[in-house]
Amino acid sequence: MTILYGKKILLGITGSIAVYKAADLASRLTQSGAQVDIVLTASAEKFVTPLTFQSVTGRRAYTDADLWGNEAHVLHVSLGKTADALVIAPCTANTIAKLAHGEADNLLTVLALAARCPTLIAPAMDGGMYDHPATQENLGKLKERGITIVGPADGHLASGLTGKGRMTEPVELVGHIRLLLGRRGLLAAKKVVISAGGTQEPLDPVRMLTNRSSGKQGYALAQAALDAGAEVILISTPTSLIPPVGARLVNVETARQMLEAVLTESADSDALIMAAAVADFRPKKAAGNKMKKRDGIPQIELEETEDILKTVAVQRSGKKRPYIIMGFAAESRDLLENASEKLKSKKMDMIAANDISSDDAGFSVETNRITLLFANGKQEVHPLMSKSEVAEIIMQHIATLLE
Repeated sequence: MTILYGKKILLGITGSIAVYKAADLASRLTQSGAQVDIVLTASAEKFVTPLTFQSVTGRRAYTDADLWGNEAHVLHVSLGKTADALVIAPCTANTIAKLAHGEADNLLTVLALAARCPTLIAPAMDGGMYDHPATQENLGKLKERGITIVGPADGHLASGLTGKGRMTEPVELVGHIRLLLGRRGLLAAKKVVISAGGTQEPLDPVRMLTNRSSGKQGYALAQAALDAGAEVILISTPTSLIPPVGARLVNVETARQMLEAVLTESADSDALIMAAAVADFRPKKAAGNKMKKRDGIPQIELEETEDILKTVAVQRSGKKRPYIIMGFAAESRDLLENASEKLKSKKMDMIAANDISSDDAGFSVETNRITLLFANGKQEVHPLMSKSEVAEIIMQHIATLLE
């Protein structure tokens, strides 16, 4: 389950053409297990009906008419005080001004005053409005109060102009909401470095030696660490994956580049998790030009790549950081024996062993089946589950070990 599961999120909708994105956002949050209550302003109702949001959330959508109904004296209080987060997306320049000055002339702005939860707004407005000094002053006031402001983005606007004013896309907003909910998590104020993907060692300008790692487990670990409140540095080789919102991405390709990045980033970290598949060998000398078939079969001499975990262990013996080191053992035979030997020889605190000979676990797929081995001899067997669930379990152990 993600950090969104079971959370109560108030989603305010104001009068902007970007309301179509809000429906997508409400749907994504609901599908992630959140309980989403919608509040529309009168202007928002000019663009969309409450039924749209009721259809994607399965819950009632509130309007200004409810402010004067039978529940008026408690509705804004009950909604505001039980919410885990208040999100206003899209948030117009008009609503930003009201929030900045504490106005409460509709249900949404009354809720904003009553709410005691973290607040996030996603501005959306037309050309010139965002850069106007009044809007910038109002946004400055909201930032000072601790309100999270996401966007807007540059692009084509409803008026036909191009500029800053587009509401941030829903998939990115979900990431920011997760950050908001997780900031006091188990790993709050901790720095976690995670490697992901398969290193690439060039044979010639167009070919390389690499591993079959998709990076999915490493990226899932990064998201789980963010959900737990950690500062996350994701050291990744090229993949098709989108880094989770909030992670600082460090791009690398080769084992040597990954070693340099890991040593730099982990020197002051609390935990290092090596989920990347680092090549054991590379060509001793890469060809300067593309190898051609007409030249015959090339003879390629290999050499060992850098042993990242052993090098980190040496660094830790002096600097005492990172406090926790974890790795993965992707094996096709003698799983526990090989994982145990790797755990000891590389002086790790914890290792996840996974059998890559199984079709439903390991490379490229969405699921994994692991056995966790610890330096104290403890072992913990886990059944087949999603890589996100694997990541959550690992983060719980990392938090416990850091205690």
